[in-house]
Amino acid sequence: MIKFLDLHKINQPFETQFQQKFKEFLDKGWYILGNEVKSFEINFASYCETQYCIGVGNGLDALVLILKAYIQLGKIQKGDEVIIPANTYIATILAVLEADLVPVLVEPKLETYTIDSNLIEERITAKTKAILPVHLYGQLAAMDEIAVLAKQYNLLVIEDAAQSHGARANYKMPITNYPKAYSFYPGKNLGALGDAGAITTDDSELAEVLYELRNYGSKRKYENERIGVNSRLDELQAAFLNIKLPFLDQENEARRVIAKRYLGEIKNSKIILPDWDKTNKHVFHQFVIRTENRDELAQYLKENGIETMIHYPIPPHQQKALKNWNQLSFPISEKIHREIISLPINSSLTEEEIAVIIKVLNVY
Repeated sequence: MIKFLDLHKINQPFETQFQQKFKEFLDKGWYILGNEVKSFEINFASYCETQYCIGVGNGLDALVLILKAYIQLGKIQKGDEVIIPANTYIATILAVLEADLVPVLVEPKLETYTIDSNLIEERITAKTKAILPVHLYGQLAAMDEIAVLAKQYNLLVIEDAAQSHGARANYKMPITNYPKAYSFYPGKNLGALGDAGAITTDDSELAEVLYELRNYGSKRKYENERIGVNSRLDELQAAFLNIKLPFLDQENEARRVIAKRYLGEIKNSKIILPDWDKTNKHVFHQFVIRTENRDELAQYLKENGIETMIHYPIPPHQQKALKNWNQLSFPISEKIHREIISLPINSSLTEEEIAVIIKVLNVY
């Protein structure tokens, strides 16, 4: 069986360093917000070419905390609207709701799966205060167009970068100076060995509030200036991420190499391949194809020893948890969620496995 994602194989090259770092961690006896977190925050900020990195518990918390920080700074008020793509993972919507804001869903482009910037303007109202684009599956949204709209309507922009670690526009970072929310869930291109997340920003005022909010609203121990939460990047996960960070570009490039093979060698009229301009705007967190008979294709691949995943089977507006949106219609999102299937794509795949996947798809 060709696994969709073999985390043990991906992390195996680092095991000796992990074990050594774990021993150091035990010997130090400092388990919360220690030098490993500080080191990772410095290293990841440097990698992202930004001023600040705030380590938090996970990617969802990263989004929530940015929104809550803007509320604390008076730049958003509870009940304001935030524009987000209709086909995102539900975490993006949950973050907006958790901050007592109103998500406004906008259809994506069918070709890229990212928010259609041409449809944003018509959804802007007097209550709109922010746009929250999602770099879904590792591909950057149309940030140039979004930046123009944000400036024209005086809107904040918050980037959901949970799946796009290391994505660059024109081979440079940062693409924008907007705050970005990252997840280091184990399956990400830069994955921890548990839950972990971070926020990057160039805004010193925002960063100061975020450092406090993640730690009970406290700047100094036992002095609480804000209503905060407990969402701190775990010291041990930070240590593991520090080990893996220098290899992130290598992982991303390995995925792009596989993507080039898939795009160049999969020849089947029943399969629609993803759109990619061949630049570093895409880091291929997932390689997502579409087909009208998705369940049939998934079963066929399983029978031929190839594991796949569906990211994601149910569009957010049709989830039971979001009953207020169940009556809405988003035809493009619904089509995407009905037809997509993700193929294996990561550095643990062998040349032989890639060739098998291509061959099996071509005779489907």
